[in-house]
Amino acid sequence: MDRPRRDLTAVFDGHNDALGRLQAEGDPPEGFLTGLPDGQLDLPRALAGGLGGGLFAINAPSEMDGDQGEALGHGEASAFTLGALGRAHALAASADGAVRVVVDADELDRCRDDGALAIVLHLEGAEAIDIDLVALDAWYAAGVRSLGLVWSRPSVFAHGVPFRFPSSSDTGPGLTDAGTALVRRCAQLGVMMDVSHLNAAGFADVVGIGAGPIVASHCGCHALCAASRNLTDEQLREVARSEGIVGIVFTPPFIRADGRDDPETPVETIVAHVRHAVEIAGLEHVGLGSDFDGAPMPSDLPDVAALPRLIEALRDAGLTADEVELIAWGNWRRVLALAWGV
Repeated sequence: MDRPRRDLTAVFDGHNDALGRLQAEGDPPEGFLTGLPDGQLDLPRALAGGLGGGLFAINAPSEMDGDQGEALGHGEASAFTLGALGRAHALAASADGAVRVVVDADELDRCRDDGALAIVLHLEGAEAIDIDLVALDAWYAAGVRSLGLVWSRPSVFAHGVPFRFPSSSDTGPGLTDAGTALVRRCAQLGVMMDVSHLNAAGFADVVGIGAGPIVASHCGCHALCAASRNLTDEQLREVARSEGIVGIVFTPPFIRADGRDDPETPVETIVAHVRHAVEIAGLEHVGLGSDFDGAPMPSDLPDVAALPRLIEALRDAGLTADEVELIAWGNWRRVLALAWGV
């Protein structure tokens, strides 16, 4: 199988929903390897765009109630998660080394060296974990190394922030006792904790626990786009103080100053969020977090094959080659190693 061109900048993407999409639509894993007729991410397009790895999210769907998802049952979430994890491992088994499920930083490095696509398994929302946390060990054994406490719906662990514009994320209470225990147990295991979709009180509780790097895998900067899902400047500083990272999201409603879902959003809008996050949090704490296959994209960045356009826009904005490399790959590699304890 073809490997990515050496002239492409390798990108680690903090968030995509490709596995969840495969599971929800019942697509066979082989389709991802040979190319899918629609969607935003498959292996041929990943190779064409220089995607070397990413957090592959599993988010069990639920019925929507207005702008907030309803609570999701543990059994329903577990069944969906099991199927999506099975698809991930089937991809790796069928790919002749071109796709690998990664559980440590050394294997991530080997994937980059070999031109293989590194899948880091991520649960977006903790509903597939029981309140006693027994299932967490099972998901860890299956390769899960990253966990988002919530999607934008309530759970027994925390409260997700509704999709609103303009709005702050100060929309409800913080972590439950079970949520606090989950954060601490993830730190013990070496499961990275993601605060994307978490409300302000929950974010503050995670900061107070101090159990590892704070990661916001796919968010924008609230100062530039007042969407409820975005991080304030003070939250960006907390990310930096924890040695964590924010992955700048690509989807227009989270990056445009007017909050509109407008596909004619220039790639430079993403660059503006990158530059603001760098100014507030520091270069070492900023990466990319597209939300491919989970949200609409700008027309100039319709899928993963178009990533070189964003890399070029970062360079055009005055970032050096070394700075772009950190944002595209190096910062994520550092935080993953720190969270995993390797």
